[in-house]
Amino acid sequence: MGFTGLALGAMLNGESGAAEGVRVGGQPQFPAKAKSVIWYFMLGGTSHVESFDPKPALNEYAGKTIDESPYKSAVLDSPFYRDNVRDFAGVPRDLMPTLYPLQIGYRKRGESGLEVSDWWPHVGERIDDIALIRSMWTTDNDHAAQLQFHTGRHIFDGFYPSVGSWVHYGLGTLNQNLPQFVVMGPPPGDCCGGVGAHDGSYLGPEHSGVKLALDPKNPLPFGTPGSSVSIEERRGQLDLLNELNSQAGVEYPDDPAMRARVKSYELAFRMQMSVPEVVRIEDETEATQKLYGLDDAATQRVGRQSLVARRLVERGVRFVQIYDDGWDAHTKLLSNHSTRCKAVDKPIAGLLTDLKQRGLLDETIVVWATEFGRTPGSERSDGRDHHPYGFTVWMAGGGIRGGVAHGATDELGFHAAEDRHYVTDVHATLLHQLGLHPESMEVPGHKRLEIDFGHPIEQIIA
Repeated sequence: MGFTGLALGAMLNGESGAAEGVRVGGQPQFPAKAKSVIWYFMLGGTSHVESFDPKPALNEYAGKTIDESPYKSAVLDSPFYRDNVRDFAGVPRDLMPTLYPLQIGYRKRGESGLEVSDWWPHVGERIDDIALIRSMWTTDNDHAAQLQFHTGRHIFDGFYPSVGSWVHYGLGTLNQNLPQFVVMGPPPGDCCGGVGAHDGSYLGPEHSGVKLALDPKNPLPFGTPGSSVSIEERRGQLDLLNELNSQAGVEYPDDPAMRARVKSYELAFRMQMSVPEVVRIEDETEATQKLYGLDDAATQRVGRQSLVARRLVERGVRFVQIYDDGWDAHTKLLSNHSTRCKAVDKPIAGLLTDLKQRGLLDETIVVWATEFGRTPGSERSDGRDHHPYGFTVWMAGGGIRGGVAHGATDELGFHAAEDRHYVTDVHATLLHQLGLHPESMEVPGHKRLEIDFGHPIEQIIA
């Protein structure tokens, strides 16, 4: 039903026009620096201090409380502490008082010399293509922050269009044979926004992400005509249906809904033919498959998703979302993050390398994000709690400067202390690079707040 809604909704809009506001399928409003986005999202909350914002002060003062460290006032007296932060109970969690040492080493990488942890050796090799944003903040202290990062709104506020849906709504299609907003990997749980993280909300179901499986025989769940129906039979059915409906169109020439329905069947058929070819990565060279880690069971799943993502943007897909789950390290952070980082590090670096080799990185923005960081304090002796006050995401390609670190947290990695950015600033940066004014993305009857639009992060734009 969702696939049918995608096809029919897209064609109805194509025939009869969309709501007032930004036109569906429109052109960029000014010269764009990018065409597509690949959005990696680490569900659960990746530790920023053990990835892209290492803090040696944690080793120096490990075992001491924040009160006993020289940074007490910087943390507890900050105007940002507990400012608007909420969880499902409506209040922030208690501050984790005992500082916890770094669980992995780090070093300077690339010509830029940006510090990256040893859990990210392959991405570290690509750091000169990457802009780190070390001053992110959000307000949800529980995992509904996953929804908030994608829509800009706290779950208490309801459900709003996701960033991928806004991209689809503003720019429409580059390829009539493929979905323009594709989702791979398990989405957030129902507690945390669920499919709302890639939903079109009031923009309409045609702007929601389309879940893609990596099975070439059935890549679009509920999107195939059935295993017993051959391509030739399906083509014959559609030809007959088109002939019958064309006769109806002669009798009812002013029925745009009828024409849209006819075209929706054609769109579904084209997708049924095109999508299996995209996910058939066996066509790629052995060297390319190894670049993404397909020869290693630990990296194979994310490697396959990443390679399919490249094949999708190569064919004109606007927005590809890849979810990776399991980063919520309340305990055993060392084993958790070493496992999760190994699973994604090489595939993500492989994608950056492959895009650059093919000349696609100039027109494709790659985003790596997570709903929040992990607290500098300890939890259950060997873990870290949720931390929305300051954390890191990064972007690369599509006119984004490489080898730069923008913004900063304090010495403990607690607060976003310099050039703070709410999550919608990432949205605004993407839209800007795609040639869209964020403030123009509004639909009559659905008023957006200023914070919903965000502001492009000019300091990381080339």
